[in-house]
Amino acid sequence: MDVDSIVNATEGLDMDDLADIVPDLPESALHNLLLTLDHKHRDHLKRVLSYPEDSAGGLMNIDIITVRDDVNVRTVIRYLRLLKKMPNDTDKVFVVDRSYKYLGSIHISTLLTNEAEQNINPLINKTLKPISADMPEKEVAHLFEQRNLISAPVIDENNQLIGRITIDDVVDVIRDEAEHSVMSMAGLDEEEDVFAPVMQSSKRRSVWLGVNLITVFIAVFFIGLFEATLQEKIALAILMPVVASMGGIAGTQTLILVTRGIATGRVTTSNLKVLMNKEVAIGFLNGIVWSVVIALATYFWFEDVMLSLVIALAVIVNLIFAAFSGAFLPSLLIKFKIDPALAGGVILTTITDVIGFVAFLGLASLVI
Repeated sequence: MDVDSIVNATEGLDMDDLADIVPDLPESALHNLLLTLDHKHRDHLKRVLSYPEDSAGGLMNIDIITVRDDVNVRTVIRYLRLLKKMPNDTDKVFVVDRSYKYLGSIHISTLLTNEAEQNINPLINKTLKPISADMPEKEVAHLFEQRNLISAPVIDENNQLIGRITIDDVVDVIRDEAEHSVMSMAGLDEEEDVFAPVMQSSKRRSVWLGVNLITVFIAVFFIGLFEATLQEKIALAILMPVVASMGGIAGTQTLILVTRGIATGRVTTSNLKVLMNKEVAIGFLNGIVWSVVIALATYFWFEDVMLSLVIALAVIVNLIFAAFSGAFLPSLLIKFKIDPALAGGVILTTITDVIGFVAFLGLASLVI
């Protein structure tokens, strides 16, 4: 795409959307784009770009409607009419003082349902707390979800109103977070283009294939410790995947639940212990139920009571450890600044495989 086409494609974009694509523009296109903006819009763009992309400041839109607190309803409505066109998703106007410090907001419906001569000061909603410009975008999304907001004001460190965040911006954050979670579970880079060069894609994916290979060898090492036991009873080799698979599924369920809970703010250090106890209890209960099913199936297949008891106990042990690991891993990885959505699945699979194999083969070597 040539420079003129790129510049034309950016025409009509909101300032926050424009700020998102500026870092990816060629230098020539960026220069031409800045020339098309007037002084006011260039300053607005610079302000948005001064904040990290994943913060409220990088997410906000500069297009806001502000009024003073010493005017009446008639004045505000006249001002809105003079604007002719209001910014998208405008559900309220923001009230500021002469220093542009945020005082509160007034819903459009409030203006329409009050007398024209009514001073707006008593109508100001001061319960809508402003969002700090340096707040992470994930926390912004949580606030919108908790408060059912359509728009929210953004302030700087001096409590001055500098912009607003609208629901469409938050939807983008939620969508990006969902895409990140899905891609990470497969060990893929969310920034990787579907049609990226073969070598580039191969290098990115090979990293996690290598990590997975290491974890497989760890599991194989523990299996090798029970080589003599496996040679004595071939049924153990046949049933091993059952124990590992049950633990893997149970652990993954807990891992996804806790990782999502941490991402949405529902799981914190204050309630993590309670959640862990609950998940372990669920693992134990499911272990009891499914161990009976697996034991019966094993008995009807191999007609061996001890083998049935061994696999039943191994399933219970593995499901308990899987639930504990799935609940504990995300917070542990976050402490080491590792994305649990990216690394959690690989580590959890290793844990459930090793625990499952050791429990199953270890018990078998003792009693069979």
